[in-house]
Amino acid sequence: MAQPDARSDILAPAPWVEERGAKIRITAVSTFLTAPHGCPHLVVRVETNEPGLYGLGCASDPQRTLAVRSVLDDYLAPMLIGRDPDDIDDIHRLLLNSAYWRGGSVTGNALGGIDVALWDLKAKRLGAPLYSLFGGRVRTHADAYTHVSGADADEIADKVVAARERGYRHVRVQASVPGSDTYGTAATAATAATAATDAHALRTRSVPWDSAAYVRTVPRVLTAVRKRVGDEVELLHDAHERLDPRQARDFLRRVEDAGLYFVEDLLAPEDARHFAALRAASPVPLAVGELFHDVGQFLPLLEGPDIDFARIRVPTLGGLTPARKLAAYCELRGVRLAPHGPADVSPVAQAATLAMNISSHAFGVQEAAVFKPAVLDVFPGTVVAHDGALSPHETPGHGVDFDEAAARRHPVPEPLEHDRWALLRNTDGSVQRP
Repeated sequence: MAQPDARSDILAPAPWVEERGAKIRITAVSTFLTAPHGCPHLVVRVETNEPGLYGLGCASDPQRTLAVRSVLDDYLAPMLIGRDPDDIDDIHRLLLNSAYWRGGSVTGNALGGIDVALWDLKAKRLGAPLYSLFGGRVRTHADAYTHVSGADADEIADKVVAARERGYRHVRVQASVPGSDTYGTAATAATAATAATDAHALRTRSVPWDSAAYVRTVPRVLTAVRKRVGDEVELLHDAHERLDPRQARDFLRRVEDAGLYFVEDLLAPEDARHFAALRAASPVPLAVGELFHDVGQFLPLLEGPDIDFARIRVPTLGGLTPARKLAAYCELRGVRLAPHGPADVSPVAQAATLAMNISSHAFGVQEAAVFKPAVLDVFPGTVVAHDGALSPHETPGHGVDFDEAAARRHPVPEPLEHDRWALLRNTDGSVQRP
């Protein structure tokens, strides 16, 4: 925790602060680690000299949690003490430049935690819901999508129908590939048969990924699911960057009859230049961006545009300040937002993202995590989907609080426990993008 130090001077002070006679100042910046859902959440609290006035942000990076916390505690937090929290854009730029070598997910998440906390603080100070600071509402709610998976079309279709009955109009569907590690699906009997000890294989990530089997199998299952559930529900699918450009073209050709709302992350960020050719060759809508850590990575894809949906992850991009600028450009280019929102994005970040969604004409659909009950204890005010949609709080700020006592009951796992999630090999033993 960074605390005031009367002996220290503010680095690069904003010259207008004293001129306008601002009295409010940042007095402390605290970070907290907790894992009520199992994955680590890193929460940032920015406190002020006005009693009871603070803001909460999310800096959750489940693969590099401790590195992000160090950037916050050791570098960014000390630079905030004594500043006027009202100047969010100025503070964001100053902290971004302070590292000299700018960018990267670790810096992005650290900045994102502070940035969202400052927006929350400002809205609380003004006594307004956060979305009202962004121009107010342009919609009553944000449509959300949930996840289902299964071993075959019948099982998946039954789950889609069940999700539809709960009010979801958008459902992400993932299909298992026998004998292969397949993103977004539970272990199957076929997978278990591949390894002598399935639990050990899953823990050590020794079940391989088979891209050829995926391209053969999954489009057939998705098309069959579409036939079973009809046209009154939007189906989505996540390839999770596991295909190369040739395989991606083949996959899109095979999946055209499934009538998908979008296919997510067909390619890794390193292959993003191929999206223009994919979009020209296929009518299947494309979504990408959850792995991007800088808004600049989106810009070449928005020029064409070469994608249909931007998968914005607000914490990793550096918070609402850059994310809202990107959302405005998406609106101008006719690209819709489909923000990233799994359970490793905390309820604080989800509420902040919702404020952007509810105030942006570019919004398309929001990924909605289904949090464990313990999360609701740690984060009072967590937004929960009702009838397949998310609605913002009308209370000042983003509306989500943080219970330290409850958080301490859920310690975070050791660093490599979650890192293993991103480790993967192909059938030939080579390393595969996750």
